[in-house]
Amino acid sequence: PKTDIVFLKVHKSASSTVMNVLFRFGETHNLTFAFPIGGGNQLSYPHHFFARFVQGFSPRSPRRFNILCHHMRFLQPEVQKVVSSSAVYFSILRNPVQLMESSFTYYKGASAFSRAHSLEEFLSQPYHYYNPAKSDSHYAKNLMTFDFGFNPNGEASAKRVQLMLKAIEASFDLLLISEYFDESMVLLKEILCWDLDSVVSFPLNIRDSSTKSPLSDTIVEKIKDWNRLDWEIYTYFNRTFWERINRDIGRERMQREVKALRERQAELARTCLQGTGSVAPKDIKDSSLQPLQHGNAKILGYNLKQGLDKEMEHMCRRLVTPELQYSSALYKKQFARKPH
Repeated sequence: PKTDIVFLKVHKSASSTVMNVLFRFGETHNLTFAFPIGGGNQLSYPHHFFARFVQGFSPRSPRRFNILCHHMRFLQPEVQKVVSSSAVYFSILRNPVQLMESSFTYYKGASAFSRAHSLEEFLSQPYHYYNPAKSDSHYAKNLMTFDFGFNPNGEASAKRVQLMLKAIEASFDLLLISEYFDESMVLLKEILCWDLDSVVSFPLNIRDSSTKSPLSDTIVEKIKDWNRLDWEIYTYFNRTFWERINRDIGRERMQREVKALRERQAELARTCLQGTGSVAPKDIKDSSLQPLQHGNAKILGYNLKQGLDKEMEHMCRRLVTPELQYSSALYKKQFARKPH
């Protein structure tokens, strides 16, 4: 199994669920994580990543970390200073239409969104609300482009798009697609040579559907136009994703693998969870499993079954622990004060 990994955590793209997979694997195999200095969940985002943002990194004796997966704005030469040269680089993309709808709710407090009453209103005259000079403007336009390290306000000329796609392709071994999450996990498992249980997961940091709104065709087109660079990235890598599946796995085997993954997930849900799945924030009984609530989104969580044996309880709890709590527990473990 591969243990050196860089995951570019693109915002609002099922990346918290992927993060949980990496946290569990890293914990099980006693791997080191490249944590932000002092803990926390962002490597000096929205600034470009620098190796010096990582706790325990020193240019004089550069130590390599196994897993780099916290929010960052990608800058490969700096990333290469903290991970092994053989690390597998991957990221996950999401349809920019759903991404924008999600961001508008989740980042309602951002300068570009706070004054607009609805996404429609924002898109009817975006430059009335959007100011590229504001430090949080990236949440409102071409967010994936920004996270990959490019200029979200660049013009979407064919040449420029081409260069950006080539650069992403040169840096990343794999780009997953959040709309095909299970297929993505199978592909990831193949590339990392992991077993099924390592990539099984429960959806984390997901919104209650009451805060989601259906989008008209007009709005969909406006979102694509406004996020043209993101749209180009998404459509290109969605195509290569399926080309890769056809080439490396084949549709039939993929169907079998996805079925096995879903069956295992259902089995774990029956074993671990009260009820069949996620619950509203107010119904989460264990406060340590309460996910961060942000903006206008209602973020769902889970209740564990009572009376699980110790080993099972530990496994189940790790599957449903929200990102911030899990990250801080691993941080404490990795930087536990050594007794003198």
